[in-house]
Amino acid sequence: MSSDLMGKIVSEVSRFIVGKRDAVEMMLVALLSEGHILLEGPPGTAKTLMAKTFAQAIGARFSRIQMTPDTLPADILGTMVYNVRDSSFYLRKGPIFANLVLIDELNRAPPKTQAAFIEVMQERQVTIEGVSYPLERPFLVLATQMPYGAAGTYPLTEVQRDRFAYNVRVRHASPEEEMEILARIDEIESGVATQVADRSEVLKAIEAARSVYVSDAVRKYIVDLVAWLRGSDALVDGPSARASIWLMKASKAYALIHGRNYVIPDDVKAAAPHVLRHRIILRREILEEADEESVIMEALKATPVPKK
Repeated sequence: MSSDLMGKIVSEVSRFIVGKRDAVEMMLVALLSEGHILLEGPPGTAKTLMAKTFAQAIGARFSRIQMTPDTLPADILGTMVYNVRDSSFYLRKGPIFANLVLIDELNRAPPKTQAAFIEVMQERQVTIEGVSYPLERPFLVLATQMPYGAAGTYPLTEVQRDRFAYNVRVRHASPEEEMEILARIDEIESGVATQVADRSEVLKAIEAARSVYVSDAVRKYIVDLVAWLRGSDALVDGPSARASIWLMKASKAYALIHGRNYVIPDDVKAAAPHVLRHRIILRREILEEADEESVIMEALKATPVPKK
């Protein structure tokens, strides 16, 4: 998949999603790096439409799961069903068996159901009755969650949040963007995105992203950035090595999207907020003075940028 074709994917999705180009680009980064996204934002910010349109543009099988407090793991993963005709059991696959899975309001599901996603997201397989079933690549999970502390929610644990490679914030449209939405609403609601890539092209692009060159200097920049956060007095605890891994993978995808086969520090800077914000916990006493974004920006300013 060339950078031109990747640009076509972003442009095709942007035909239906007004603004939010950064969020759409992050979905492409997640696809190329095979990482999952935790989408956060208020209702009505086109999160579902963005996921569905993205799946159409890359020719992926799309599945949407609406979480509720009584959702069971079997409702998502599937279950063994008895066939009375031949006295055998067969697997009735759940909606997780798709290429792009949108999980609406993940934190409305009880902890046992939330935990069912850990193996799926990490191993890309489902285990039912002791038998493992691999999921077809590409496989991408996009999960939304309700505001922290909302009634009827179960907060995600740090382990579960850390399984998401990226945390993307989706905000309300600006007045200008909202005017454009109103002018194009019939086209947006009735249209279907044109498929501009197929599965083989996507898999080739994933392999191409893996082969993007990262110099030792850039690797050290990534490690130094994460180390700075670990030593920050503003945090209860710093991000783990998984943050460094995903920061490098995301930087490779950014480089490929912009037509390069090597990573530059600007790629790391672009990916850093999305990789790090959900992996840091601020100390309670500084919550009125700072937030995750400001601490990450401080880390980027304080960490020396390699000259080469």
